[in-house]
Amino acid sequence: MAVVTMKSLLESGVHFGHQVKRWDPRMKKYIFAERNGIHIIDLQKTIQAIKDAYEAVRKTVAAGKTVLFVGTKKQAQQAIQKEAERCGMYYVNNRWLGGMLTNFITIKKSLLRLKKLEKMEIDGTFENLTKKEIAALGKERAKLQKNLGGIKEMKELPGILFIIDTRMEAIAVAEAKRQGIPIAAVVDTNCNPDGIDFPIPGNDDAIRAITLFTQIIANAVIEADNEVGLRIIETLGDEDEDLEGIMTDASIKEEDQEIDIASYSSETAEAAQKDAAEPEAVDEDSQIHVDEDKVYDEE
Repeated sequence: MAVVTMKSLLESGVHFGHQVKRWDPRMKKYIFAERNGIHIIDLQKTIQAIKDAYEAVRKTVAAGKTVLFVGTKKQAQQAIQKEAERCGMYYVNNRWLGGMLTNFITIKKSLLRLKKLEKMEIDGTFENLTKKEIAALGKERAKLQKNLGGIKEMKELPGILFIIDTRMEAIAVAEAKRQGIPIAAVVDTNCNPDGIDFPIPGNDDAIRAITLFTQIIANAVIEADNEVGLRIIETLGDEDEDLEGIMTDASIKEEDQEIDIASYSSETAEAAQKDAAEPEAVDEDSQIHVDEDKVYDEE
């Protein structure tokens, strides 16, 4: 049985939203309070949303349908691929190609082409080609693998989509709605939850928060036949009382910052959570001190 604790949500920084000035008013019902100019997400509502999304995914998989994990922002790419492969589902983590759902027949042709190129490389066809032809085919194969490798074995439309950051994946959301495919998505305070079947209010910029949400959905796939479902531990023990203080800390985030996963250090991980807008001249003594190591330290 999958277990999610309030401690894990706090430690992952799930409750940190964006700066107040960058919020979407439609997220008001999911906002608990404002601290140091940062919106704090109501974790009680996040927990209920996690339960709903978990059950939706579990029932979809139990019915014999598939789940498509979508997250193309740099912070989400690694977690999306790892967890989708762990549960044996499909994923898109590099770029969402227009028509991936609404024009799946054409996408299928590209998938067949990718498989053909892979077969050519194995069966010795390349031995009869020139170096220039081999290089061109290799380049074509690499491009197809990069964009379509996660859905190479997908033979039909998925039963449900799990999305990180609906603002960045707006095309995927629009295509899923047009095809009538349910959507479970992590929505931050700057996102629009309307039209999302199972919105999960939470931080969609921190790597640890993204990883936690993706693991929960992957567990729902793996435990599709488990009738017990998801267990949530909402209370903090005495030894975890210091975590309650995290709720009053605030971290400034930077939206969709381009980063290199291979060289992603704890220093850049913290920077990825800071707001892109540089603050006006402020005395050092008046600056807000944020203990980001509590939440955003990189594993």
